[in-house]
Amino acid sequence: MKARPEEISSILKQQIENYDMKTKEEDIGYVLQTGDGIARIYGLEGVTYGELLDFGNNIFGMALNLEEDNVGCVLFGGESEVKEGTIVKRTKRMVEVPAGDALIGRVVDALGRPIDGKGEIKTDKFRPIEFLAPGVIDRKSVNKPVQTGIMAIDSMIPIGRGQRELIIGDRQTGKTAVAIDTIINQKGKNMICIYVAIGQKASSVASIVNLLEQKGAMEYTIIVSSTASEMSTIQYIAPYSGCAMAEEFLYAQGKDVLIIYDDLSKHAQAYRAMSLLLKRPPGREAYPGDVFYLHSRLLERSVRLSDELGGGSITALPIIETLASDVSAYIPTNVISITDGQIYLESELFFSGIRPAVNVGLSVSRVGGSAQIKAMRKVAGKLRLGLAQFRELAAFAQFGSELDKNTRDSLMQGERLVETLKQDQYYTMPVEHQVIVLYSGINGYLMDINTKQAQQFNAGLIEFVGEKYPEVYKSIVESGELKAETEEMLKKAIEEYKATRFRA
Repeated sequence: MKARPEEISSILKQQIENYDMKTKEEDIGYVLQTGDGIARIYGLEGVTYGELLDFGNNIFGMALNLEEDNVGCVLFGGESEVKEGTIVKRTKRMVEVPAGDALIGRVVDALGRPIDGKGEIKTDKFRPIEFLAPGVIDRKSVNKPVQTGIMAIDSMIPIGRGQRELIIGDRQTGKTAVAIDTIINQKGKNMICIYVAIGQKASSVASIVNLLEQKGAMEYTIIVSSTASEMSTIQYIAPYSGCAMAEEFLYAQGKDVLIIYDDLSKHAQAYRAMSLLLKRPPGREAYPGDVFYLHSRLLERSVRLSDELGGGSITALPIIETLASDVSAYIPTNVISITDGQIYLESELFFSGIRPAVNVGLSVSRVGGSAQIKAMRKVAGKLRLGLAQFRELAAFAQFGSELDKNTRDSLMQGERLVETLKQDQYYTMPVEHQVIVLYSGINGYLMDINTKQAQQFNAGLIEFVGEKYPEVYKSIVESGELKAETEEMLKKAIEEYKATRFRA
């Protein structure tokens, strides 16, 4: 993009006025044009991509377009104060955010500045927002579970530490609820959680903060907020900032971190707006050509490190919002191809009262049973198959033809399993409770109980086993297995509960 004659005269004037300045010529530049959070700068010969630029008056930007005769820069606020002719200086630093334990329990913006009114964050640790993902040799296979506390997910779509599991679905299908439940369930599990809100309403972020405080989850959580009212540039850097904060715990302390990006659809839209303003050529759906790299370089930073490097992990739960259940759109297909599986939430299931509205047929975890404890693997093995058969038979039974006993039994069993997997929001279940509930459902103990009473039966069973047979829970927690003697005890407990406590 060539400079116009009036811009050239402005440049010459600035150069004459600043002839005696001691700063090296490649370290200083002048604004040619500004607007919509973008500045075009003359000079800055030695600037690097992604470098932090200083506009004075505590206004900063980031160099993104390195053209032949000018530099395209995005501003981080203060755009009204940046005018034509404003002097710009190089900082010779990449864009960094504060990191470390001081951030836990705080709400910060995309640059790591506190916005919760609890005073400044005192830390001497900073990390660059862009960081190279570890190579294959530095990684370790995913085999340790991240328990979400949601039975449908922990049993059939397990998430492991170091995995990237996409949560995808239309608006208002419970995507954020799944993510927040997962954060709440990490209490006491030595896991740091980071929730990155991209383009959300400020009121939505505030209600999430209040909820996490009520549940005691802010003790191990950082909220990075870039609301819809903020500039596209701030929304663009938010997930990278959150990931940089996670990497401090990973590399410096060897800890396990869970990070949620809510949501990457809005992130891609913010990047599209920014790219078009920077005059980058548009591609499919007007997104720039590097929109795949935008998300791949972010999600590849999720990792389970090898023991030599500390053995920590970053588990990512990116969220994508679809339009009219179209998973074949540009951004959803991109992110599906990057992640290690997806949890697909369906509007139809949600509005029919099945919540969480997980479509088991379209959801998948590419880590599979290796991210489950043995006890869960044992009871959940038949679950997915049973539900798939139920869906097929239910469609067939709609024709009203005469059904044989086996088909009727399969339909009854399926109805009770679907009812068992329903779960209230913010009511997470420990894995040992899930194992017991699923065991009774899969082995037909609910067959003589009314479908509507399944939830009541399961709640009572959890309580009864805790009171009379606590060693069942103890054995599952300590060994991670459902041993033969524990299974016998569990059968006895269920039969005793049905005979003495539960009245159908």
